[in-house]
Amino acid sequence: MSAIRTGIVATVLLLVIIAGAAPLVFAQLHPPEVRGLRGAPFPSLNPPPDVRSYGEGPAWDGKPPDGVAPLSRDMFTSKDFYKDKALWLDKRYYRCNSPRQIADMRSGGAGQATDDPRIGASPPLSARWGDCNMDWPRENIVSPYPFKTAKDHYQALLADAKSRGGPTKHTYETMPKWDGTYGEYVPNGRRVWNYSRANQVPTILSLLTPEYQQRMVRQVYHEGIDAAHQWSASYCWPEGFMRQWATGAKPNRIIVSPEIVTFLGSGIWRVVQLNKDAPPPADVPQWYGDTIGFWDGDALIMWTSNIQGWNQHSSWEWSNKLEAIEILTPARDASGKFLGIDWEAVFYDPEALVQPVRTLWHRNYQQSWNAASRLTWTECTRPLYPIDGFATQVAPGQVIQYRVPDMLDRPWAKIWEEFFEKDMDRPKEELDLGFK
Repeated sequence: MSAIRTGIVATVLLLVIIAGAAPLVFAQLHPPEVRGLRGAPFPSLNPPPDVRSYGEGPAWDGKPPDGVAPLSRDMFTSKDFYKDKALWLDKRYYRCNSPRQIADMRSGGAGQATDDPRIGASPPLSARWGDCNMDWPRENIVSPYPFKTAKDHYQALLADAKSRGGPTKHTYETMPKWDGTYGEYVPNGRRVWNYSRANQVPTILSLLTPEYQQRMVRQVYHEGIDAAHQWSASYCWPEGFMRQWATGAKPNRIIVSPEIVTFLGSGIWRVVQLNKDAPPPADVPQWYGDTIGFWDGDALIMWTSNIQGWNQHSSWEWSNKLEAIEILTPARDASGKFLGIDWEAVFYDPEALVQPVRTLWHRNYQQSWNAASRLTWTECTRPLYPIDGFATQVAPGQVIQYRVPDMLDRPWAKIWEEFFEKDMDRPKEELDLGFK
C-alpha cells in the first residue's frame, strides 16, 4: 500500500513540475524567425529522442527485431569494413544502433567492454539491435536556408539588419545583460542531433562526402568492434571546434562588452570581435577559429572561419574548410524574465559535407558571476597513452616507448591503421586533406 501511495505522490509531483515548467519550455528552442535567414522551425520535434534498444536482457543478444531480415555480414561480424562499402548505407549493417550507442558498447578502454548491456555476453558478435524504426529525419538536420557559403549567409544577415537601421551599436548601458554562468537545457533528456544518439548511422553518412563517409565508418567500426577509442580528451589533444555541440567541453560562462563577447568553458575560450567586416585572413587555422559578429537588436550574429580540421568521437570529422554561422537570441518567459540563449548554428564545410547542416540548442542561464562558484580551468595532465592501439593508463614513474604523433595528420587514424588494419584492404586516400 505504501508503494502505491508513494507512486501516486511521485506522479502528482511530476505533474506539478511539468505544469510549472511549461512557460520555460515554451520560451526555449523557439527563436524568432526571420524568413530565409534565421530561426526557421524544424519540420518535426526538436530536440530528438535517442534511438532505443530493441530489447533488453541476454535473450536479445544479436537477435534482430521482428520483421527485420539481418544481413549475412554486418559490422559486428565483418573483419574488414572497407570491403563492405556497398552495405554502409544500410542501417542493418550497424544493427540499427546510433553511432554513439555503438561507441558506448565498448568504451571501457584497452579493448574492454563496459557494463552497457547492448554489447551482449560475447562481444562483438552478441551486440544487440537498436530500434530500426527510430531515426531523426535528415530534413531536420540539413540547413533550411539557401546559402552555399558562410560568407553569403553572414552578408545576408548583415544586409537584413542594415535594412532596419542596424547593426546595433551597443554601449555598456544598452548591451544585453548576458554576463553569467550557463548550463545545458535538456528537455526529457534529449540533446541536439550532433550527440549522435538520435540517428541511424546511414542518415549521418548521407550528409557526408564519400571520403568523409569512409572516415566515419572507420571510427564507428574501431570503437564498436575493437574498443579502440581514440578520444581527444584521453590524450590531452585539443577537443576541436565541433565538440561544443557534442558530448564534452562547452561554453558555460559569458562576458559581454561593447567591443567583444567572450565565451568561456572547460578548455574553451572564444572571443567574438564585433563590427568587423570579415574574419582576419590567416595562413594557419586555430582550434576554435576566428570569430566576428554584430548585434541585431538583442540577437548576436557570429561568423567563424580559419578552423582547424579535426574530429569528434562518434560523429563526423570536419576539414579546414569548416565555417559556422551562429545566431544567439535571448529566451524569456511570459513575464520577460531572461531564461537563457537559444543558439542556432549552421555549419558549412564543402569538403566534408554534401550540404550545410544546422543545430539548435539552448544555454540555460543559471546565475550571475558574483553568485557563481570559482572559475575552474581544465589543464590536462596526461594519464593515458596509445599502447598497442588502446588508450591505456600509465602510472607515474613508468617508462614506456612512445611515438610522438603528428597532430596535423589525423593521429587517431594513424593508430587505427598501425594496430588494427594490417589485414584490411584500405583504399588509398586521394584528397589533399589540408592537414599538412
